[in-house]
Amino acid sequence: MKTLKYTIFLITLLTIIFVSCSKDYPTGSEFAPYSFSGIDQNGGNWKPILLTSSEQIVIDAPMSTTSDTYKAEFEAMKSMIVNGEDQEAVAYWGNNPIIRWNEIARDLAAKYNLTPAPNADGTYPSPNAANPNIYPYFPFAHPPYACRAFAYLSTAQLDGMIAAWHYKYKYNRPAVYITDKTIQAAYPTNDIPSYPSDGAVIAAVSRDILSSLFPLEKQFLKEKADEMNRTLLAARIHVESDIVAGDSLGRGIAKIFLKRASTDGMSKAQVSKKVSDSLRAEALARFGWEWSNQESPQRPVGIAPLYGKLKLWSVPNVESVRPLPPPAPGSAEFNKAADELRSYEGNLTNEQRRIANWWSDGLGTYTPPGHWNRFATDNIIKYKMNPLRSARVYAYLNMAIQDAGISCWDAKYYYHYPRPIQVMNGFKTILGTPNFPAYTSGHSTFSAAAATLLSHIFPAEKTQFDKMAHEASESRIYGGIHFRFDCEAGLESGTKVGEFTIQKAIADGAK
Repeated sequence: MKTLKYTIFLITLLTIIFVSCSKDYPTGSEFAPYSFSGIDQNGGNWKPILLTSSEQIVIDAPMSTTSDTYKAEFEAMKSMIVNGEDQEAVAYWGNNPIIRWNEIARDLAAKYNLTPAPNADGTYPSPNAANPNIYPYFPFAHPPYACRAFAYLSTAQLDGMIAAWHYKYKYNRPAVYITDKTIQAAYPTNDIPSYPSDGAVIAAVSRDILSSLFPLEKQFLKEKADEMNRTLLAARIHVESDIVAGDSLGRGIAKIFLKRASTDGMSKAQVSKKVSDSLRAEALARFGWEWSNQESPQRPVGIAPLYGKLKLWSVPNVESVRPLPPPAPGSAEFNKAADELRSYEGNLTNEQRRIANWWSDGLGTYTPPGHWNRFATDNIIKYKMNPLRSARVYAYLNMAIQDAGISCWDAKYYYHYPRPIQVMNGFKTILGTPNFPAYTSGHSTFSAAAATLLSHIFPAEKTQFDKMAHEASESRIYGGIHFRFDCEAGLESGTKVGEFTIQKAIADGAK
């Protein structure tokens, strides 16, 4: 009873922090506006993810730069008073705002990654999308939810950028600093046409996708999109009609992706106790073992048991990457893995403990998928990618990560394998044990898929990506959360997922 009261107290405290900090978002990466390493003039010909053509969302041809209306817009932009707040926003958003929207998505995932507290009677409430502001707040941004959010955001951004690039070079309206050489843009200039504004496309897509996924943040996201659009004027890189066209295009793109999201199976991923019990019974009949949650009070249902049935992006089906069964508890292979965990229990080196804690990615973090988005961001900046090329990195990365999550959750609830603390008497972890089955390791699967995909895009960084994936995997063994065979199978499945995603990337026409 004392444990229950303490849990309720803790979650109440976290709720207070949650509400009081609703506007407090970290800014993430520090980077200065940079000259793009390329502008991808033919990017409008790349194959989109969901769009059937680059003109599926129609935007009208722009007015001529010699028209009176354009001249009026130009003068309004030129005479705009830029205050200190505008200058801060110009510096914050930079000339590749897709980076900031990725950070905002990660921050939201961290903010909403809070597991619901038990009721006084020991039962557990569930977030309700129909009433997101009733505790427990919707969503609970656990790893499956977070990787899905990143995937929808980034794939919609990529299709938005492909369509924007198509129209830019179809209409070829020059940027304001090319039309008038006296204009001093706040960012390094380039020859990319200005209509429609790619920044406005990104703002609209990101606002609408994230507002659907994090409905309590609609006002915040609107404010960020409005701020960014004002920045496009304050930075002296666009006129109003560029932004209006970009916003219209972005809204249309978001609707297409949100339609897919409405039918991808996520609404059925969290199940009743009856369904959860049936999955456990099937595994017990099939393999002779079952996972059960070790919390007290015990949660009757794990996290998203049917997430493995969600619609995939690149992998043909979960069976194509499903690993072979794990060893039976008590077998020689199992005992070897259990002995390894015992050898670490209470005997971790400082470096092993550091790795376990750094990759813990528990409540209040942006989860393992967030870590890999941060690695991608660092390399986008390092290689000075333009917004279109950046969108492609995030899109294929997050398609690989979500497909990895779907395949991992398929294995988890198909095999329903117990965690170490369940089958090793008296064993203690240094981390909290997640509320879902062990086999395969999510960290390992997410990380192998991400490392494989990013190594394809940034081949010079392959050694570092492989090292980080291996470290992420090992961290779960050091933490006592997984057996080695959980992790090895996850790495193998994740690598296969990454390779499927690479084949999709190779076929999109980008070089």
